Amino acid sequence: MKKIIKIAGLISLIFVSIVLIVNFIVVLSTKGQLKGEASKNTDCILVLGAGVKPDGTPSKMLKDRLDKGIELYKKGVASKILLSGDNGRVEYNEVKAMATYVKNGGVPKDDIFLDHAGFSTYESIYRARDVFKVKKCTVVTQRYHEYRTLYIANRLGVEAEGIPAKNERYGGQFLRDLREVLARDKDFVKCITKPKPTYLGEPIDIKGSGKRTW
Repeated sequence: MKKIIKIAGLISLIFVSIVLIVNFIVVLSTKGQLKGEASKNTDCILVLGAGVKPDGTPSKMLKDRLDKGIELYKKGVASKILLSGDNGRVEYNEVKAMATYVKNGGVPKDDIFLDHAGFSTYESIYRARDVFKVKKCTVVTQRYHEYRTLYIANRLGVEAEGIPAKNERYGGQFLRDLREVLARDKDFVKCITKPKPTYLGEPIDIKGSGKRTW
């Protein structure tokens, strides 16, 4: 029994070490891509989805991402905004909430592209590249999430910089940070195997009109 416990302990130690090493690689390799000021020659501002309230309006976390995206658009960082989120169920639509908020924030419908099949960070980046033909983008999300997003972009050949949303601690952030460590490991593996996203579809060039996606 003691031998079994020792072996189990050793296996657990190896597993935890691998998880932490991968996490370190993802964070360290992308730190230089987090910017205080955005460049002004990217194809689009990519805003990643987050939870919405029961009434269909953006959660605080999502609102902060959208506010930053609108701010960057108005500063002329890019002439297009790509909103990527989960609309996998009729009763749950992150993208509709995002689109309404950004349009009400003063961004013309023509400049807003909607990705309804951004079911994960990996799929959002993959689809930005293959469906919307994005080669270079400014990514907006919370800082803790930027590292993984930028790592995926690097591995999929998308030139990206990260502009974090408002620096704020949200409810449940400690557990969110723990989950993010595992998510970084998961997407580290995905970036090796490079599976296709759930949906691809007909290309919609980000340089055109966003109205096609509404």
